[in-house]
Amino acid sequence: MALTLDAFRSRFLLQPPQHNTHRLAGRHAAVLVPIVARPEPGLLLTQRSHALRKHAGQVAFPGGMQDDTDASLIATALREAQEEVGIDPQQVEVLGVLPAVTSSTGFQVTPVLAIIPPDLPLRINPDEVRSAFEMPLAEALRLSRYSALEIHRAGVRHPVWLSRYQDYLVWGMTAGIIRSLSEQIAF
Repeated sequence: MALTLDAFRSRFLLQPPQHNTHRLAGRHAAVLVPIVARPEPGLLLTQRSHALRKHAGQVAFPGGMQDDTDASLIATALREAQEEVGIDPQQVEVLGVLPAVTSSTGFQVTPVLAIIPPDLPLRINPDEVRSAFEMPLAEALRLSRYSALEIHRAGVRHPVWLSRYQDYLVWGMTAGIIRSLSEQIAF
């Protein structure tokens, strides 16, 4: 059975979109998890610029730290996606948010799941993004594609998820978010 947008929408639970106007305490960030609305949906990912100080060259979702001017974490994800790859927030259908995950740098990162139109023209910001690519959603959600690597940090064991797609290594938080979404859908 092919994975369609309707099948995808019907198979997972999200926290409904909330555009809270109060700022959360602590270090917060958000990423946009953009599903491309094709007959066989895709997942839009970026490869970060090699010139960045942190996470250079890594595959990631568009996103970043919450600014004081962001009305919500959804607003953060939409702003960052516009800054990094030129996605117009008016073209985004926000479905909801996944539970926040803690990054290795101590941020609480909220994944914002959304649908974007097919063939949306991207405007890559070369200061932040080296390239953007689309991975078939059905392939991204195949649990067997992810392998766990155990790392030890401060005496605590942490699983780090790894996967390859074409010439890209998808790992860490990005792979974990995709894998978590896949577990919810169980497709």
